Amino acid sequence: MRDYQWLHEYCLNRFGSAAALEARLPQPKSDAELRQLSDDRYLSLIALRVFRAGLKHSLVDAKWPAFEQVFFGFDPEKVVLMGAEHLERLMQDERLIRHLGKLKSVPRNAQFVLDVQKDKGSFGALVADWPVTDIVGLWKYLAKHGSQLGGLSAPRFLRMVGKDTFIPTDDMVAALKAQEIIDKAPTSQKDLALVQAAFNEWHTQSGRPLCQLSVMLAHTVNH
Repeated sequence: MRDYQWLHEYCLNRFGSAAALEARLPQPKSDAELRQLSDDRYLSLIALRVFRAGLKHSLVDAKWPAFEQVFFGFDPEKVVLMGAEHLERLMQDERLIRHLGKLKSVPRNAQFVLDVQKDKGSFGALVADWPVTDIVGLWKYLAKHGSQLGGLSAPRFLRMVGKDTFIPTDDMVAALKAQEIIDKAPTSQKDLALVQAAFNEWHTQSGRPLCQLSVMLAHTVNH
């Protein structure tokens, strides 16, 4: 794999200036900001990510105020009590995206949030305290304990809340293949560990957050 200096120079050449490059890069939230976000907001964003999967984001986002209403502002203590009959009634609500599997995931994820709250004090504490040098471990934890958070949903959710993470998009996977770090989309623990190690090395060399390195790397793929 090439070092960070190569990545930096490539992106500078592509965008023409340091200012143009920086303008394209995301900024992760601080640990304090991640801790401040309330558990109902974490549950709302988990649900939003689940419903966005496979659907046009603008369609889901336009309906989200109705979701906030029917799910009691995503208060996990209230949502966790929603049984099968309640969810069946929501399937008749035309304001919502009526996908029973996704609707069922909301109270399941409410229980997940409450379990984390009991163990860590808050969901924000879990997210804030997890080391970015093992961010793939957090993806695995979310996929295992949450509902419908497999695949790219866990890293995309983390990016939504502002936790520093890379996301193995098609462009990023193509770039990782070009760097000969992996030879296919990283789904196995072995491949994920290889990608994490590469990002950790670039992070050590540059001091940049993973989300910025992820975007920079994706831009090394020719379109």
